[in-house]
Formats: sequence, C-alpha cells, structure tokens
Amino acid sequence: MFDVRERARALQEQIVSWRRALHATPEIGLEAPVTERFIVDELAKMGVDSIVHGGGKHGITALIKGGRPGGVLGIRADYDALRITEDTGLPFAATNGNMHACGHDAHAAMLLGTARLLLDCREELPGSVKLIFQPSEEDGKGADAMIRDGVMEDPAVDSVIGLHTGNLWKGFKHGEVGYRFGALMAAADWFKVTFSGKGGHGATPHLTIDPLAMAAQAVIMLQQIVSREVNPFDPAVVTVGMIHGGAMPNIIAQECVIEGTIRCMSQSVRDHITKRIHEICEEAARALRGSALVSFGAGTPPVLNDRAVTEDLKRAMEDIVGAENVHEVEEPTMGAEDMALFLERAPGSFFFLPALFDDESRNFPHHHPKFDLNEEVFWIGPAVMAHYALTRRQ
Repeated sequence: MFDVRERARALQEQIVSWRRALHATPEIGLEAPVTERFIVDELAKMGVDSIVHGGGKHGITALIKGGRPGGVLGIRADYDALRITEDTGLPFAATNGNMHACGHDAHAAMLLGTARLLLDCREELPGSVKLIFQPSEEDGKGADAMIRDGVMEDPAVDSVIGLHTGNLWKGFKHGEVGYRFGALMAAADWFKVTFSGKGGHGATPHLTIDPLAMAAQAVIMLQQIVSREVNPFDPAVVTVGMIHGGAMPNIIAQECVIEGTIRCMSQSVRDHITKRIHEICEEAARALRGSALVSFGAGTPPVLNDRAVTEDLKRAMEDIVGAENVHEVEEPTMGAEDMALFLERAPGSFFFLPALFDDESRNFPHHHPKFDLNEEVFWIGPAVMAHYALTRRQ
C-alpha cells in the first residue's frame, strides 16, 4: 500500500516552497489573480482530472478521480490574505501592504501537497476528491460565493474536511494535531443600531431627546443577555465595539450609532440573542422618548464537526503522527470560519495543525504583523488529509 507518511515527508521541501511563493504575493478578497494563477499552474502541472476556474466563478476547484468505487470527498483550503503591513523580516516577506497573517498561504500549499499525494496513489483512492481552493475567508464571502457557484455539486460532495494551522488553540505544540467533536468555532454575526432623538443645546437638555443616553442604557442592558439569559454552559459573546454620536461637548446630537458582534455555538442561542438585541435597543429608546433602528449582518454559522467523519479523521491522524500526538481541542474558540458553510451542506470535520516555535518569543497571534509559522510541520497536513481520503468509511 502507498506509504502516505513517507511520501509526505519527502514532499516537505516542495510544500515549503509553495508556501513561500504564496506568502510573497498576498492578495485580499474575492479577486486574487496572482495567487490563483500560481495554484492553477501547479495543479495543471500535476495532471489533475479537471480544473474549474474563471468564467464568472469564484475560487478554484480541481477533481481527482480514484481507481476504486466510492463517494466524493471535498477538501477545502483558503488562500486570501489581510490588509496588514508585514513586519516579520523574512526573506520572502510581502512588500505590497498585504500579509498572510493567518496561515492561508500554508493552507493552500498543504492542499497542493495533498493533491500531489493523491495523484501518486490514485489507483488506491476510493471515489473522487474535489479540491476546493477558496478566496475571501477573512471577510466571510468566499465560501458562500463558491457554494452559490455550485462547488458542492456536479459531482455532489458527500463529505468535506479542512484544517487550520497556526496558534489558535492553547496547550498544543508543533508535531501534534487537534480534533474536536461538535462545535469547534463560533457563529459570527454583526449588529448596528441607530438611536434617534431630538438635538439641541447641552445647557437645555429638557428641550431635547438624547440619543446618547439611549445608547448608554442599551449598551449596559446588552451586557445582561449573556450573563442572565444564556446557559453558562453554552458559550456566547455580545460585544459592542463601536459607538458614534455627537460632535461637540455642549451639543446634544440627533443620532447615535452603536455597532457590535455576536458570537455563539448554537442556532437557538443565536436566534435568542438576535431577538433580545432588537427588543432591548427599541425599548431603551422608547423609554427615553426616542426610537431605534436595528439591523443585523448575518455572518457565518458555527463550525460543527460531524462525529463519524471526525472519528475517521482522528484515526488518520493517529496513523500519521501517533496517538500520543493527537489531542482533543478542549475548548472551542469564539473565532469564526466560513468553513462552517461547507459543513452545513455535507458532514465533515475541521481540524487543527499547530505550527508553533519552541522559542515562545517567535509565536505571535493571528492577524499580527509579525505572525509566522513553523514550517517543519507542513508535511503533516497533507499526510493526514490524503490518508483520510484513502481510508475513510464509504
């Protein structure tokens, strides 16, 4: 049988080379022509069965047909960057004002590595593997765009996996791999509330209707939703991150706007918080003789890992790095990922590959100008994903 582990180790240098090339030319959003051309060219050189790119469609999809009967597995990696000026000092650092500060360059390189491994053993591969290279994860638009383009159909994907590398979950070291059953990452939604009143002079507040007072009351009351209305064992966050109102200290403004985010792990809590933000803000405004216009921006749902898929993926991890290096992620993160949209449409699992340095001074958080990855672990991601593709239950 094809030795995935040894072949992946032999591919390590190539995976690092791909990552560095992608890292040097970061692009943001839905349009990433340089990044996409690079990925398409590499896939074409490998000889995948088909590539779907351009023609009004988003991202890149490639198909590898196996030599044995089976279903269609989707493997997804994102490749967009952030508008951050890099400060790593790396010889392959970006210089265009964007930066791969979240590991997406490594994700794409690892999926290229996975493609190479699967093509080398395609006669042993059950069914087909659809490689999904996705743009625009950072703004939450990419997965939805690709799904609307039909990426999960023709052929229909019956399960989907992916990984996140970097420094997201604590308690891990490089060479280890993390999995979790059920909720791994949070749903992320946004809200905006415009409080309206009657402006006037700060010296005659009785002649005004103060929208800043409405906003102040609402912000305090919003803090009670999680602490008094949500089960403590069901994680949730309501954060007001912006407040805008007034232009002078002696003027009562006509409007005040607050904006914030909602993070939670279940749809029922998501629905409850949305409903209560609406009620609290309108009632706070009404109590102070004003009005509130509440709007929501639906973000990504929670990342929910399927148990059966995760069990098979865990076995693949253990085969590659040993059971002693495979650990359950103890706590989900309130960070969000639009991988969740793929997992809504097919059972699957999203796993964690730490890429930390032994020297703690080199480990910076995601979205930091000095963020970097320990490249030594890159072979593990393709090895786990390819081995899962070969051994998963059909």
